[in-house]
Amino acid sequence: MLEREGRAFFLIPMGMDGAEPQRARQLTGAELEAARLGFHRAHPHRSAKRVFYVTQLIAIVTLAAGFVLALRAAPALTWATVHYAALSFFAIAIFWRLIAASNLKPLLWRLTSPAQWPTYTILCPLYREAGVVSELVAWLRRLDYPHEALQILLLIEADDAETLTAASAVANTAPFEVVLLPPAPPRTKPKALNAGLALARGEFVVVYDAEDRPHPQQLRAALAAFEDGGERLACVQAPLDVDNAEQSWIARQFAAEYAIQFRELLPMLAKLRLPLPLGGSSNHFRIAALRASGGWDPFNVTEDADLGYRLARDGYASGVIGTPTWEEAPITLGAWVNQRTRWIKGHMQTWLVLMRDPLRCAREMGLAGFASMQLMLAGGIIAAFAHGPLALVVLVAALSPYQLLGMEDFVLALAGYSVAIFAALTACALSNSLSHARAALTMPFYWPLASIAAWKALFELVFRPHHWSKTRHGISQRQVMRAGSDQRSDASSAPMALMSSSL
Repeated sequence: MLEREGRAFFLIPMGMDGAEPQRARQLTGAELEAARLGFHRAHPHRSAKRVFYVTQLIAIVTLAAGFVLALRAAPALTWATVHYAALSFFAIAIFWRLIAASNLKPLLWRLTSPAQWPTYTILCPLYREAGVVSELVAWLRRLDYPHEALQILLLIEADDAETLTAASAVANTAPFEVVLLPPAPPRTKPKALNAGLALARGEFVVVYDAEDRPHPQQLRAALAAFEDGGERLACVQAPLDVDNAEQSWIARQFAAEYAIQFRELLPMLAKLRLPLPLGGSSNHFRIAALRASGGWDPFNVTEDADLGYRLARDGYASGVIGTPTWEEAPITLGAWVNQRTRWIKGHMQTWLVLMRDPLRCAREMGLAGFASMQLMLAGGIIAAFAHGPLALVVLVAALSPYQLLGMEDFVLALAGYSVAIFAALTACALSNSLSHARAALTMPFYWPLASIAAWKALFELVFRPHHWSKTRHGISQRQVMRAGSDQRSDASSAPMALMSSSL
């Protein structure tokens, strides 16, 4: 280790080509504090560090007490009101998804080749990822972008010696830079991203996870979108496709879910100029807009969705591009529940932050954006809790000789399942993956699993709000992607073909 100007550096091995070795830079105490607490100090009202406001707790208790009193005073009327309110809500959600699934246009992209390439910063937060970092680096080296205009920051926890060793062996020359983060709470991805943002030299920045395989032309497609979208376009989201869907039933369901989200729902929201709940990877930012909105919230465990809505509150637009990134889905139920628990907990954190001042949020987002947020965010949380009990109620009612549910309930349930299957099949067509078609017919058995994660998420929200449940990567066989041959800058490129051979 070397000490220079009050900063710690670690030498990493010289590359095989004899190039000068890079130095792993360790954050100073002040830089770490800024990454941890800078957002909360600058924007306390938008930070998830504090879970509940007193006014929110009072509102929750008041609503619960009012419901109990209504049940005592008029039980039949109360249950009928709840029943038809739920029917209306789910009918709107089903219709919303049907609109998204009915748009069968694939995501296209334009490529650009500017006379002067702007610097592009790539942030890769890595924690306990020694097994996949070499493949990530290999895919980043394939990016169709001048390497002299790239800055790739590998953000590694300083106590993660295995990942540091693996990264040092493969990312030891420019444009790669290793940044070490001293262990400090919260141990979250957005904290690492804030550290990287402070060191970023680029005009644009993108986030890639450890298991990501980005399309080689993705940066050029994002740059073209920023050129077309103007200064208020702060972010473009690339679709996330799953390339290990054949490994298990849960992975196929996950792949179908991703396809619906990134091939149908987000493009519809972008077309309607509504806020995007961003994915955790492959979101490209105009760095000036990202910094103006405060960067990431280190205490929010779904920092992506939080940031998407915050950008909308600040008057920025978000869009989508067609060049995909391939990711690895969880292949076991336990891994899926842990990941889904973190997502639902983070969505609850995000919703609580947004609802600290609902009138101000609605004014900043606009009524349409606010309504869309409630449908996508609050609706998703409600659905996660409801799917398990509703599936049980429908099953019992279907097998019972008595009429426990009305005809409208069965019609709505059938409509919901039918639209979901239709959405999965159309997403299959848009992403050229038959795994979604196989998953479509068994989706009703997948949804109730979300209720397990939802109750676990609620427990963690109260007792472990900032705990980051780590997803293990590199444990399943993945399909290999190869780039298409179309390199034209004025046309959309064909999706990369799925190949069964190995790299």
